[in-house]
Amino acid sequence: MCEANAYLTKQGSEELILESIMILRPEGDRIYLQNIFGEQKWIKGRIKEMNLVEHRIVLEEVQSASL
Repeated sequence: MCEANAYLTKQGSEELILESIMILRPEGDRIYLQNIFGEQKWIKGRIKEMNLVEHRIVLEEVQSASL
């Protein structure tokens, strides 16, 4: 299997947010994730790093600009 785990960086540390991801789709300033079990998440952020050999995706939060 070629699924990856997704981690979100927050204040210098990484937090596992979803395992066994099969779909990752950037949409504007959000990222849609779905794993092999049908779990889905939307993350407001961007891709920081993808290492598919290590089955690892690192995302970083994006803060909305206040008007």
